[in-house]
Amino acid sequence: MTITFFLANQIPGDPVEIMLGPSPAQEQVEAIRARYGLDRPAYERFLTYLSGVATGDLGQSIYYDRPVLEMILLRLPVTLYLTVSAFMFAIVTAIPLGVISAKRRNKPADHVSRIVSLIGVSTPSFWIGLMLIIVFAFYLGWFPARGLPLPWADPTDVRGAETQLQVLRTSLHHLAMPMVALGTLQMAQITRIERSSMVESLQGEYVKLARAYGVSESKIVRKHAFQVAQLPVITIIGLGLSTALGGAVLTETVFEIPGMGRLIITAISNQDYELIMGTTFMFGVAFVVGVIITDIAYAYIDPRVAYGDET
Repeated sequence: MTITFFLANQIPGDPVEIMLGPSPAQEQVEAIRARYGLDRPAYERFLTYLSGVATGDLGQSIYYDRPVLEMILLRLPVTLYLTVSAFMFAIVTAIPLGVISAKRRNKPADHVSRIVSLIGVSTPSFWIGLMLIIVFAFYLGWFPARGLPLPWADPTDVRGAETQLQVLRTSLHHLAMPMVALGTLQMAQITRIERSSMVESLQGEYVKLARAYGVSESKIVRKHAFQVAQLPVITIIGLGLSTALGGAVLTETVFEIPGMGRLIITAISNQDYELIMGTTFMFGVAFVVGVIITDIAYAYIDPRVAYGDET
């Protein structure tokens, strides 16, 4: 928060001039500066901001003239919906690819999986989004190129929807391309980690012992190797949350999705200091929560991991 605050205040320009135009009246400028505390020194405004955060007040948006927390709560569900969906897409596709690649090591299926992972890791999410729009929205017309209604939205707020089921279908239709664009990088990363973990797990002594006892290969993979190999995968999923949140900013911009990404871009463009601080703070909170959930998941995946004192 400290770094973000002082960096934001070093952005060239004046938020009041952006709001009022290049030649505003001096009285009006002074009134707005006094209203939002911009006439005070930076350190004083920072201490005031910290005291407000401690009481749950994230300040007032200069550009929108609305409480920052209210705007975040309005946009956050859209970003979480997109990010969680992208992670589900990544996990559902990456884990089978990684397992198949490890089982058929150095065979054609393995080579294909590794090439797909390499392309996915090397390609930015916004470029994937643009290519998806060009192919599937512009040329083929299969998917819409903008917007993302939430599945629980009121049918009257969604064009062409009369029932809640139609809202859900419309939402999933809009979700397909941004979900793939945002989830491709995570899918590629998880596939690579899953493959390397499964290869190492399949070479373990307990696997060799199971084979010596005549246990079938499918059962060895399912019951002995797979569970042990998931710890590194869980780690990359938890840490990948920061990458996904960063990618959501660009993905939402490409697909014109009204989420946190669009909000932070607007805040930066208009030098809305309070809104920049609030959105950055919420991204940080989301990342910390993701890491905590990852740590807790360790104990459920691997019984050797325990938290607290054992008696």
